Amino acid sequence: MNGTWINAVICIALVLICIFSVRSYLKKLKNGCCGAGGDELKRIRPADKDTAHYSYARKIGIEGMSCKNCAMRIENAFHELDGFYAEVNLKQQYAIVYMKQEETDEDIKRVVRRAGYHVTSLEPVEYYKQICGGSGEKYVP
Repeated sequence: MNGTWINAVICIALVLICIFSVRSYLKKLKNGCCGAGGDELKRIRPADKDTAHYSYARKIGIEGMSCKNCAMRIENAFHELDGFYAEVNLKQQYAIVYMKQEETDEDIKRVVRRAGYHVTSLEPVEYYKQICGGSGEKYVP
């Protein structure tokens, strides 16, 4: 009789674990890996999306992004600052950050770290204006 109770408690614990796992997985499917908490992430729009107005650009390798919410967090981190416009390529794990004024590499890394991610590389895109001629075309590596 005593062994029956132990088996029953173990079975109930396993059922509860399965229920919570399925529930968490369904949230992940709906909201992405970072949205599993249920809070909806709002996109912050940059003040100026015309890349011809930005004199500087950096390509930033970013580690830790795994879903559209991760990409949006990186973009939002830059868009909430004056003079920045960011575009994230989630598949290739990088962002192109356009700046109206030149910023130090450490300042750019700090923005990414505050968003909760790790910078793996940071390179200037100095030839951005030469390739696009300041025409407003976006840099595509």
